[in-house]
Amino acid sequence: MSPESKKLFNIIILGIAFMFMFTAFQTCGNVAQTVIRSLNCTDFHGSGYTSLAIIYGVFSASNLITPSVVAIVGPQLSMFASGLFYSMYIAVFIQPFPWSFYTASVFIGIAAAVLWTAQGNCLTINSDEHTIGRNSGIFWALLQSSLFFGNLYIYFAWQGKTQISESDRRTVFIALTVISLVGTVLFFLIRKPDSGNVLGEDESSDDQDLEVNESAPNTMTKAVDAFSLELTFISGVYGTCIGAVNKFGTDEKSLIGLSGIFIGIGEILVVLLGILVHFVAFYLIFLNMPGDAPIAPVGGTDSSAYIKSSKEVAIFCSFLLGLGDSCFNTQLLSILGFLYSEDSAPAFAVFKFVQSICAAVAFFYSNYLLLHWQLLVMVIFGFLGTISFFAVEWAAAIVAQGSDYRSI
Repeated sequence: MSPESKKLFNIIILGIAFMFMFTAFQTCGNVAQTVIRSLNCTDFHGSGYTSLAIIYGVFSASNLITPSVVAIVGPQLSMFASGLFYSMYIAVFIQPFPWSFYTASVFIGIAAAVLWTAQGNCLTINSDEHTIGRNSGIFWALLQSSLFFGNLYIYFAWQGKTQISESDRRTVFIALTVISLVGTVLFFLIRKPDSGNVLGEDESSDDQDLEVNESAPNTMTKAVDAFSLELTFISGVYGTCIGAVNKFGTDEKSLIGLSGIFIGIGEILVVLLGILVHFVAFYLIFLNMPGDAPIAPVGGTDSSAYIKSSKEVAIFCSFLLGLGDSCFNTQLLSILGFLYSEDSAPAFAVFKFVQSICAAVAFFYSNYLLLHWQLLVMVIFGFLGTISFFAVEWAAAIVAQGSDYRSI
């Protein structure tokens, strides 16, 4: 196998491993708050939003040390160990207790920091300036395919259910735990790339690279702030809103799975649009969803929206959210790999540090803010973040000059 073929093989295996792991984890996150609302009728008392806030809070703090961990242990073993903790978190839902639920949230926060720093390092060492855009796209497409399979099962298995039984919960989370473990084992198939033209080894334009790399972090931070708030809403809040609207009838719980599927479709199809797609989605959600949907009690909400709540509009918004999210994340991966090619682990750690802080804050306020206030926050930060991202991208284009970065 040629060196380039080996690198492409590694990227594909990396994407497939993440696809299995996040088939389990993203499906878990999508239904967690709905499942916990059903559990709150028993002796269990907890909040999926609070758990996710803990995860991202610990995630942000852990990013301060993860570059050193990845440098010592290596990206392959780092991702494998992290995958075990992801599987442990999902397994907690088989028989949840408040102490195990929140303890697992702390551990997965640490594991997530290691996992994503190692992923960024693995992506970079298997790419050069000509392939970073392609490889980022392959990885992101495979990763977001994870939204199909688990959510497809949720849609059919929970159709017509207004409460999630213990049997339903255990069946789903045993299957998700096994799927996560399969993805974890796949990391051992990644091979060490041959020495060669790795991204960032060219010595030309070093002075320009240094100048841009010094000015980019503050502006990139603003972009990541905005996209982290939107990621929180997509991954944890919107599915809960759909599951809480009683006017959707007996389909309200199964629609959570269908929503996840259509977010996945939006993630994969187009990496071109962006904040305008999200703004359209936010406006439609504002019109279609009752304001108290994110914080509705276990019985759901019968409040009225500005228009008659429509299942079709709700699922169309899921597609738009996924479409816009794909635009941002693929570009962010590419520009980070290009600008910080020679020291990728710290760069991806800082990226995830900022992202996870914002996500933790957003999941915390999701327990309290009505829907229209959450949407307003995302519109403001989305606008500022998009401007900041363009500023960094234009600076990177100056450095790129003869390279293929403009084709990303």
